[in-house]
Amino acid sequence: MNVSPPKSVADRVFDTMQQEILSLELPPNTRISEAEVASRLSVSRQPVREAFRRLANLGFLSIRPQSGTTVTLISEDAVLKSRFIRIALETQTCRAACHAANADGLATLEQLIVQQRQAISDGDRHRFHILDDLFHQRICALANVEFAWEIISDHKAHMDRVRMLSLDATSQKRALAEHIAILAAISSGNADLAAQAMTSHLTRIEVLIAQLKQQSHEWFTDRST
Repeated sequence: MNVSPPKSVADRVFDTMQQEILSLELPPNTRISEAEVASRLSVSRQPVREAFRRLANLGFLSIRPQSGTTVTLISEDAVLKSRFIRIALETQTCRAACHAANADGLATLEQLIVQQRQAISDGDRHRFHILDDLFHQRICALANVEFAWEIISDHKAHMDRVRMLSLDATSQKRALAEHIAILAAISSGNADLAAQAMTSHLTRIEVLIAQLKQQSHEWFTDRST
């Protein structure tokens, strides 16, 4: 059995900071400092500096020596690039899942649907977000392409900020209905329908961006032409 090496202090700081940015605990334009984060997380400044660098490379922090460090605006271009990668991978994953599906794998997805419905009922937005990701991850596992989720995870973070900003009860119910449609298509073995359902599900991010820009335009950068 492969055992992952323990995470370094810098890894843990990175994970914490990234989650705070993606969950909008640290919204766009928030000013942060190495000293403040180091004190809050009870670590030295060196791992914080390394985590800041990694987050800047991913496009989540803007580090300017003269003006300090701020959480970046949500890049519409970055979100749409993430969406392109997800559609390309996850439509093929759905097709593969239709051919590789087994009773245990489908039962796992059914149970995740039940848990998502309960999270909506409980008003637990954070848990729904986790279960949403787990649903997509388990489709990859069902298709015997777990590596695909690793690639998706590396590229979906920019989409996550939009998802968290828009994840109200109505959005959660719509996502749940789309998950149910995806699962029904996979269960039926209809690869074309499964791919279509997944594409429709992931494409909705464009509608969400348009809606959110009307409400919080100052949090977004405009698309490049």
